[in-house]
Amino acid sequence: MNQFFVEPYQIDLEEKKVIITGTDVNHIKNVLRMRVGEELNVSNGQDGREYRCAIEAFTEAGVLCQLRFIKEDAVELPSRVILFQGLPKADKMELIVQKAVELGASEIVPVATRRCVVKLDDKKAAGKIARWQGIAEAAAKQSKRGIIPRVSGVVSFTQAVERAKEMDLRLIPYELAENMDYTRKLMEEQVRPGQTIAVFIGPEGGFEEEEIRLAQENGIEPISLGRRILRTETAGLTVLGWLMYQLEK
Repeated sequence: MNQFFVEPYQIDLEEKKVIITGTDVNHIKNVLRMRVGEELNVSNGQDGREYRCAIEAFTEAGVLCQLRFIKEDAVELPSRVILFQGLPKADKMELIVQKAVELGASEIVPVATRRCVVKLDDKKAAGKIARWQGIAEAAAKQSKRGIIPRVSGVVSFTQAVERAKEMDLRLIPYELAENMDYTRKLMEEQVRPGQTIAVFIGPEGGFEEEEIRLAQENGIEPISLGRRILRTETAGLTVLGWLMYQLEK
C-alpha cells in the first residue's frame, strides 16, 4: 500500500479527515492514477503512527481523505540509532542515506574527519543536505517508516564525539579492534531496546589513530567487522543490520 507523509496539522482527528498537498497530489492522481475510495497510508513523520485513509475527493486544496483507523508504531526500531558517517567521495552518501533509512536509522550525521577527501563549504553543504534529506524521505516512504529520519548538517569529528556523549551505547568499527568474538559478545550483552545508539563510520581512508584515541577517551567502543576491510558505504550498513537483528524480536 502506498504511503505518504504530511504535516501533523493536515490530520484532523476530530473530523477524521486528512488532506494531502504538494507534489504528492500529482503523484497520486497522474502517476499512481488512484481513484476515490482507494486506500493509502499517511504518516506525520513524528509520532510513528500509521493513519489508514481512503480517498474521498480530489479538490483544489489537494487530496481529501477519510481517516479509517490508526495503527500504532510497529515499524520503528525499539532504539534510536544515529549514524555518524564520515563524508565519502562522489555520490556514495546518497546510497548510504537511502540504505541507512531502510535499515532503521533515526538520523544520519555527516562528519568531516581528517581523512575526508570531500570538503564542503556552507553553500555546497546546504545543497547536499537538502538532496540527502529528499533521499531520506523517499526511502522512508518506500520502507513504510513511521518517521522521516533527519540528515543533519555537517559536523567535525570532535563535535560528533561531543554529541555522542549523551547516548547510551557508542560504537566505532576499527580495523585494529578486538576480534569478532568480542564484537558478538558486546552486541548480545549491551544492545537493548530503549537505548540511543551512536555508530561512527570513517571515510574511505578510515580514521586516524588520534581520532580513535579521542573516541575511546569519550567512551566510544572500537569494534571489529571481521577479517575483511569493508568499504565506507558497506561498513555502516553492516552495523545497522546487526543492530536490527538484535533489537527486532
